[in-house]
Amino acid sequence: MAQDHQTTRHWPIFRSLAGFQPSALPGDLIAGLTLAAIAIPEQMATARLGGFSPQIGFFAFIAGSLGFAALGANRFLSCGADSTITPIFAGGLVLMAASGTPDYQALAVALALLVGVTMILGSLFRLGWIANLLSTPVTVGFLAGISVHILVSQLPGVLGLPSPNGPMLDKIGILAQQLGQTNPYTLVIGLGVLALVAGSEKISARIPGALIGLVAATIAVVAGGLESKGVNVVGTVPGTLPTPSFPDLAPERWVKLVPLALLIAIVVMVQTAATTRSFLSDPDKPADVDRDFLGAGAGSILAGLFGAFPVNASPPRTGIVSETGGRTQLAGLFAAAIVLALLAFGATLLQHVPDAALGGVLLFVALRIIRLKQIITIFHQSFGEFLLIVATAAAIIVLPIEQGVAVGIALSLLHGVWTTTRARLIQFDRVPGTTIWWPASPHMTGERKPDVAVVGLQAPLSFLNAANFRSDVQKVISTATPKPKLVVIEASGVIEIDFTAAQALLDLLRDCREASVTVAIARLESTRAQEAFERFNLYAVLPKDHVFHSVDEAVRALAGTT
Repeated sequence: MAQDHQTTRHWPIFRSLAGFQPSALPGDLIAGLTLAAIAIPEQMATARLGGFSPQIGFFAFIAGSLGFAALGANRFLSCGADSTITPIFAGGLVLMAASGTPDYQALAVALALLVGVTMILGSLFRLGWIANLLSTPVTVGFLAGISVHILVSQLPGVLGLPSPNGPMLDKIGILAQQLGQTNPYTLVIGLGVLALVAGSEKISARIPGALIGLVAATIAVVAGGLESKGVNVVGTVPGTLPTPSFPDLAPERWVKLVPLALLIAIVVMVQTAATTRSFLSDPDKPADVDRDFLGAGAGSILAGLFGAFPVNASPPRTGIVSETGGRTQLAGLFAAAIVLALLAFGATLLQHVPDAALGGVLLFVALRIIRLKQIITIFHQSFGEFLLIVATAAAIIVLPIEQGVAVGIALSLLHGVWTTTRARLIQFDRVPGTTIWWPASPHMTGERKPDVAVVGLQAPLSFLNAANFRSDVQKVISTATPKPKLVVIEASGVIEIDFTAAQALLDLLRDCREASVTVAIARLESTRAQEAFERFNLYAVLPKDHVFHSVDEAVRALAGTT
């Protein structure tokens, strides 16, 4: 088994096929067939969501599946057009070119290439930690805001109304005013497909409710002559196959795409990491997130070369592969082959698919990505973080979407910074009858030794909290009665010390020496913090024999000598 793992780890391409057994083939074929049935309507709908013709969504799925199978690590992950990132990049691209034009298409292709290159660089430099930049509340708010964008963009097609222009709030107002002009046929089709997909999902995720809904809606359109009654259809889908090409854009336009590419790449990293960690290839081994970035990046580059847009990992489709017996990326490759065959031989079957049916599929996607239970839980357990959800969702809804996503990322980082700055000095008491020193608490009757103060900081010591740390220690010394002669800093929570904090600590040590207060450090367990003591010459002021493995050891060694 260990040998198989080593073989898999060093397999250069098609890693998930290493050690393939013929007995796994039936499971992969069944999973691939199910995946294709789920992906075909979803990829068509997502392409329309971004302002592209349906076959571009197929190109994205084929490219994403092939690229990830070749260079990714996860055995189940499905990569292709994704409704999470599509509204974001579509909102950014429409500011540079009119949706649906050749220029718009060229920009999307260039964006896919840039996102792919960014993902590959993220893999090579092992930037898997970037996936942790978005906190859970910000991610939940982000998805809620994206959901509103999808709903508002698809409601006109479902209602049979023209798509309004302008900011999001204006679009909502225009739709509300036009509700009386709703086309009943499109409404029944859209809501019918929505109900069918939701019902199928409720019974079993393996049921291709979206495909069944699209087939039923198409039959209804043809049989009832509904095109003459205001029901718009997809129309002619070119049976062209993806062929490699490169966008002809001026250098300055590539440069303008870079911020949007970085934004999309971060979102793709977050979703890829979450997906691969949720569906582990081997439950006994950690996910190889950096390698999966490489696979997703290869998928986006292929998508760009095929004339499509950036791709992303899909948690629902990945779950389908895992649940239906898939064992390797052959499932994704088989699904891609089915989509390719549909393009080559069956594209004419798609021309009567109603737009309202694709809208119904996306309405389901939009409602599914709203994590209502998680929102309620966060509301009850941490109201401050609930406000993060609201702020992130509001930014994405009210601002241009790519700016809203940037605000969401900034809010997540600021929340992390704020959490670190909130860390304040705590005092420790000795647990009666033991040698254990524990943070003081109203729920514990602790003991303190005269002339000794034991304090600690349960956070990295950095420029964010260094000034507060120094002033808090000085306050403990100046306000205690009697004045402590020994201060022990319990440092188990200090995992890092930066330059600013080191200077503050040096100043504190000098202040204490001048005030005839002995300082000791206990439980400096972090190797990074230990290296910082050496690097910043802290031992020049604090003797090494004042660094102890425990608080009790420090107190016994120094309390009697102060």
